[in-house]
Amino acid sequence: MHSRAPVSDCADRGTGARVTYIAADWREVRIRLPLNWRTRNIVGTIFGGSLYGAVDPFYMIMLIRALGPDYVVWDKAATIRFLKPGRETLRATFRLSDEDIARIRADVDRLGKAEPEFTVELLDAAGQPQASCRKLLSVRRRRDAVPR
Repeated sequence: MHSRAPVSDCADRGTGARVTYIAADWREVRIRLPLNWRTRNIVGTIFGGSLYGAVDPFYMIMLIRALGPDYVVWDKAATIRFLKPGRETLRATFRLSDEDIARIRADVDRLGKAEPEFTVELLDAAGQPQASCRKLLSVRRRRDAVPR
């Protein structure tokens, strides 16, 4: 199902990235990061900070939306690997599966917390990864939430 939210309003002014798609259930988000005057570094490729900033917030936001108000979600750690210089517009797709959500809920119920890890790649037009980012998140039940 497609989101009716105006994705053109979801630009990240700091990184130059633009959200191009948000699923109605927030289980999929797509972004694009162009190489332009705002994102180009001194050697003519996309700044590493723009690459990371473009992908940074999405898994946290997606989990907050998918899990609902009974859960608290925080970013815990991240690593980014620069695989090739970004010399053109790059794209990334973030996905959460039903299994991801079920596993997180089960871990929180069993252990009191979950620490899911997700990887997203920034791809060129040919589908070749230019950078890969791993995000580690922390999920707990909100203290005032009623256990399921």
